[in-house]
Amino acid sequence: MGIEDYGGGQGPQTDVLVVTTNDVPGYEIRQVIGEVFGLTVRSRHLGSQIGAGLKSMIGGELKGLTKTLVETRNQAMERLVEQAKARGANAVLMFRFDVSEAADVGTEVCAYGTAAVIAPRA
Repeated sequence: MGIEDYGGGQGPQTDVLVVTTNDVPGYEIRQVIGEVFGLTVRSRHLGSQIGAGLKSMIGGELKGLTKTLVETRNQAMERLVEQAKARGANAVLMFRFDVSEAADVGTEVCAYGTAAVIAPRA
């Protein structure tokens, strides 16, 4: 698996900066817009379930499930950024993921944070 298969996050060029911190060094918060989130629910397909079941018997990483979770998180994050842009933000502060089971049929991934307008300190 390549790095793009098991890693995620923003690329170097983006209109909305997403950070896990409460603020951004060198910037001031001009406006807090409010909570934004991106949500997706993915079902597991039979092939990955069987493979994961067999792999869990002998141990080791479940690479297919890892790749699916990375794709799912990246999709949730993209939706979060789109919502922030639509509301006029150029930053999302206090970014987090929440992952849970969705009615025993899939995995729900929610990316959330606080949309804000930031500007470099004068």
